[in-house]
Amino acid sequence: MALRALWLLRHDPAAGGAVLFSRRFPTVELRAETFNGSTHVPVPSDSSFLKALLFELRLVGEHVFVEQRDSCTRICHSCVHSVATSTGELWPVLAFHKSGLIYACVPLVEGTLEPRPPLLTISGLSQGLALLLGIMDYVSPSRKNEAELNAKIGQLRILLVQACPLGTPLNTNICSLSSSFQDIQEMPVDKDQPAWRSSSYKGRPQVNVCITEKVKCMQYDQRDVVDTWQVYGTVNCKCDIEGSAPNVTLSLSLPTNAPPLQDIVVHHCVTSVDPAMLLSTSAEPLHDSVYNGPYKFPFIPPSDSFNLCYYTSQVPVPPILGCYQLVEEGSQIKITVNLKLHESIKNSFEYCEARIPFFNRGPIAQLEYKVSYGQLDLSREKSLLVWVIGQKFPKSLEVSLTGTLSFGTAGKEHPTDYVCTGNTAYVKMYFRIPDFTLTGCYVDQHSVQIFVPGKPKITASRELISSDYYIWNSKAPAPMVYKPLLE
Repeated sequence: MALRALWLLRHDPAAGGAVLFSRRFPTVELRAETFNGSTHVPVPSDSSFLKALLFELRLVGEHVFVEQRDSCTRICHSCVHSVATSTGELWPVLAFHKSGLIYACVPLVEGTLEPRPPLLTISGLSQGLALLLGIMDYVSPSRKNEAELNAKIGQLRILLVQACPLGTPLNTNICSLSSSFQDIQEMPVDKDQPAWRSSSYKGRPQVNVCITEKVKCMQYDQRDVVDTWQVYGTVNCKCDIEGSAPNVTLSLSLPTNAPPLQDIVVHHCVTSVDPAMLLSTSAEPLHDSVYNGPYKFPFIPPSDSFNLCYYTSQVPVPPILGCYQLVEEGSQIKITVNLKLHESIKNSFEYCEARIPFFNRGPIAQLEYKVSYGQLDLSREKSLLVWVIGQKFPKSLEVSLTGTLSFGTAGKEHPTDYVCTGNTAYVKMYFRIPDFTLTGCYVDQHSVQIFVPGKPKITASRELISSDYYIWNSKAPAPMVYKPLLE
């Protein structure tokens, strides 16, 4: 598990791209030459890589069809890309774009690249992704403050000496590291202490576990278009336990007849898992031989908070079913929104609201509406309706909104969207349900095993959060760019 190189890049549609940070590992590159043989493609210069990656991610030249990049054979549903360079196709390149910054790395493939090995066999991919996510968590809070962002980027090279020495990721929680050289030179005095346990704890043993599930959804309310939804789960742990290498075993449980967990990716501190657990994938239809648990994770925890595993699941229904209709009648627009909470969902929200944007139009000049439940607010710029449903649906579990709108003259300050033109529009849901998961996944506190003296304190929580939860106008065709997002 090693990385050949990694980058932090910036993309500004107006100013273009820039390399904010890059780190190469020559010893890993030598290993890549040995493993890959004649199929080896060297890592290009930073400027060449930036240009090629922006092109591959369609951040430049997106309006021009290029067969090498845009043909049906190059459809990519993951963060793993093949980047065309002057010496050949550089693969695998792990890259994702978030809030104007691009995080990328090239994992080591211990073997020939032709034919390309399955992604599941490349162990560096999961480690590379965890490291990039750690870097993202480290720099994201300072993204809007240029001086603070530059300061953090300046510290990255020092921090990576601890987190990824010689290209091998050991601690992906960059926020937990110190940038002082004194901390870098301190080595564990216990030879059994793993590198990711950077500090010791004294006190009563305690374990905090939080399961966070995010549900993505695309609903169309059309016969010829299939609604899609997907659940993504993260199990976060914080283990305050004495000892240089304490052993912990945590089990995830599911209710009877619940859909199995799939696409499981584990933290590198996990010491062993059933291989069938890692091979259960959502790319294949569910069948009787799918792995249904138990989902046990023995591990030696890092000193700080970390994500023990990630997973997906194919749940049978989305939590909120919706129908959105928008029709233009002369100079006015009539809207109807119906929402229904599925009876299997816990009717107790921290917050629940539906946001209805109006792109490519002027400010809302007139608004007449009727809501069966909740409260409707108009945003300050008068281009967004916010329907606050609150913390509970009514006993019927159904709510509705009808309204008539007219618009003023559009100005430069009003939002535009080249996709949502005419009657093509959507409602976007925002909600959080505490102490609930859509899969039913939970941590049995009595199943947590800690092999240390003393009675540990176990705290377990869970939550369901909406993420990209769209309900499209059924009176207009949904844009094709959104349809394959969850396929």
